[in-house]
Amino acid sequence: MANGSRHATAVVAGALALLGALTSCGTGSGTAGPSPRPSASAGRTAGDSPHSAVPSDAAGSTNDRSPASRCRTAELSAAVGRMDPGAGQRNFPVVLTNVSSRTCTLYGYPGAAFVDAAGEQLGRDPERTPGDPATVTLRPGASAWAGLRYSSPGVSGARTATPAALLVTPPDEREPLKVPWKAGAVPVSGNASSVFLTVLQPGTGP
Repeated sequence: MANGSRHATAVVAGALALLGALTSCGTGSGTAGPSPRPSASAGRTAGDSPHSAVPSDAAGSTNDRSPASRCRTAELSAAVGRMDPGAGQRNFPVVLTNVSSRTCTLYGYPGAAFVDAAGEQLGRDPERTPGDPATVTLRPGASAWAGLRYSSPGVSGARTATPAALLVTPPDEREPLKVPWKAGAVPVSGNASSVFLTVLQPGTGP
């Protein structure tokens, strides 16, 4: 009986010793804690990251390189430049200037119409001179121009009227810009009464 008691005591003592040894191995020199989680970017490939695939020289330039949208009427001012006479013709640059704080584009021909003080149109719509339209990018403060041309009424003998203003409509827009007309009579009917417009191009005139 005594031998059985001593055997049981030895088994219990051995188990306690083993438990103590396991506990000391788990603690070591610090407190055991959960494994640290990887950061949000750890393991992310170049294809997963929205920035890693962008070349360094293009960083921060996305807005500058994206296509600009067309210029709206409210973002432009209009003016008529000085007349350039020649060979029985009267030529004027019709200038559109970007007065907004963003870059925008113009393409093609502007609309134009002479009107009297009551806002009634004088003569027919201008005809488009054949040309090759190209997109004109206007940074804030930059301008584009189209040529307005008609035969001198004194030479052509066309019936004339003196407009109060020239309405200029940017391409693809509906609202015009009103420019006071200071250049006297224009042809409105009869022989050689046509008015012509060229495509828009960068600058303020020839």
